[in-house]
Amino acid sequence: MGVFDELRARGLIAQCTDEGKVRELLNGGKPVAFYIGFDPTADSLHVGHFVAIMLLAHLQRAGHIPIALFGGGTGMIGDPSGKTDMRKMLTREDIDHNIACFRRQMSRLVDFENGKAHIVNNADWLCNLNYIEFLRDVGVHFSVNRMLSAECYKQRLERGLSFFELNYMIMQSYDFLVLRRKYGCIMQLGGDDQWSNIIGGVELNRRMDDRESYGMTVKLLLTSDGRKMGKTEGGAVWLDPNKTSPYEFYQYWRNVDDADVINCLKMLTFMPVPQIEEYAQKNGGELNAVKEVLAHEVTKLIHGADEADKAQAAARALFGGGGDAANTPSTSLGGADFTDGKVSILDLLVKTGLAPSKGEARRLVQQGGVRADGAQVTSIDFAFAREQFAEGVLLKKGKKVFHKVTAE
Repeated sequence: MGVFDELRARGLIAQCTDEGKVRELLNGGKPVAFYIGFDPTADSLHVGHFVAIMLLAHLQRAGHIPIALFGGGTGMIGDPSGKTDMRKMLTREDIDHNIACFRRQMSRLVDFENGKAHIVNNADWLCNLNYIEFLRDVGVHFSVNRMLSAECYKQRLERGLSFFELNYMIMQSYDFLVLRRKYGCIMQLGGDDQWSNIIGGVELNRRMDDRESYGMTVKLLLTSDGRKMGKTEGGAVWLDPNKTSPYEFYQYWRNVDDADVINCLKMLTFMPVPQIEEYAQKNGGELNAVKEVLAHEVTKLIHGADEADKAQAAARALFGGGGDAANTPSTSLGGADFTDGKVSILDLLVKTGLAPSKGEARRLVQQGGVRADGAQVTSIDFAFAREQFAEGVLLKKGKKVFHKVTAE
């Protein structure tokens, strides 16, 4: 099976500018240079980037040459796609730091050594453009009427689209032109929300250089009811272990809905499709074992086999299946956390990150959503004495979130 057909079988492919030619190029056995762009708007990649990284890895394994384009230039503008408000503009220092973090995380799945893949920063060409020359040579090929008909701009027009943001499509299209000229890159890939921008780049290559290039989008990682995956009560699910611990990362995938587990296995692992189809025959309680497989495979890809094993052992211990609870997320309290030798349940929930604020902590307790060592906490005035933490206190939020608290 060629890699295009593999991606199709995994349900990854959404649209192609010329499906027949894209299939021929990707299945043809000759290396194809392609790129995917990442705007460095945070210091970590998150689950929303996961599909794009897997795409880089799948195609590299098939012999193609990935180019990871970091938007050091476009990141200073912000892509309006899927946004209702203008993004915060970042400094050059912020962007450079974020790019370094992205590269480190992506290197777990993509081999950047010896020219097997390239990392480029579009600030190298965008930040030194002559504005008048750029408008004359590149801007002339874009129709504002056509740009405003794109879905990504329609959403923003209702609240106000700045001229600053209007430039994003032109900049991204210019990226494709530069990468084709410099690296022989003939294909741009991206999420399905990037379709208009990708078409812009294909058209610009044809208009300026009379060269054919191609675009393909992949499906966004959505739940069965159409919501974007990768969000929790605490915010995004990050790939950085300091922002989302391996245990929390594992638990996110262990707790996906039954209807989503097979799709996640196809899109986010390298497990052979026939094996996944066997799992698809299971239902009801049998799916819990499949969710364990998904959680372990995905955590292994992002954090390594050791962390995946630890997270699985901790989860099994906490949920009664046997295992090592030593790897449960934990917090150690110091003297400053106690007042008259005690710490309140509300302060403890905030300290451990189980609640973002005292108001949310109060709501959790009042709704019966907090347990300490198995006993329900019924009062917002409840407090722990310091000596209770000698052996550690296991807090539980809701049905599935655990946190161990000790004291120094």
